[in-house]
Amino acid sequence: MNTENIKVIIVDDHELFRLGLRTAIENRNTDITVIGEANSGKDFFKLLEISTPDIVLLDIMLPDTNGIEIARSLKNEKPELKILVISGENTVETVQEMLNIGIEGFISKINSNPDIIVEAIRSVIQGFDYFGKDISEIIGRIYIAKKKTAKVTTEFSEQEKQIIELCIEGLPAKLIADRLGLATKTVEWHKSNIFRKLGINSTVEMVSFAVKNSII
Repeated sequence: MNTENIKVIIVDDHELFRLGLRTAIENRNTDITVIGEANSGKDFFKLLEISTPDIVLLDIMLPDTNGIEIARSLKNEKPELKILVISGENTVETVQEMLNIGIEGFISKINSNPDIIVEAIRSVIQGFDYFGKDISEIIGRIYIAKKKTAKVTTEFSEQEKQIIELCIEGLPAKLIADRLGLATKTVEWHKSNIFRKLGINSTVEMVSFAVKNSII
């Protein structure tokens, strides 16, 4: 994706937060443009009818709907649209649900600042997942809980090991496909098999497992 002009929509019901975030982004960058704001799910989907963002900055607690449902709808209907959650609602259950949906990033409002948010936007647009430190700790707890309750198969084919290794390097599926001479869908299929074997749902959990257990 061309990162010279990243188009962003902010979805948050706190006007001061939206204003502060827009100002911070626009004052720091020439490559990121806020093309719209919405204070509810209804307003966001209306805005989406006339706007084509590259990424949405999504709060979870909205007055008319839950950000989880918005994320699920977007991943079903517009899978190419990147989702970066910025929210104070960061329980284990919420993070787990968002990982299952397949969002690209999650930052806690409590521990965020404009520089982190800008870094996250650029990272996600370039094809990398981005999770704040506190969110990563929650993901770690989720992984540990799963490891205790699930019987994990850790036998991998050579191609699966190659894919895991390239994921550790931070490469997205398309670049992994190019590197290995495979179709992107084939890489995604292999990743799904790896997730099934490990009893997990995300690339972040897979990388964490691979590093901790030295499977590469």
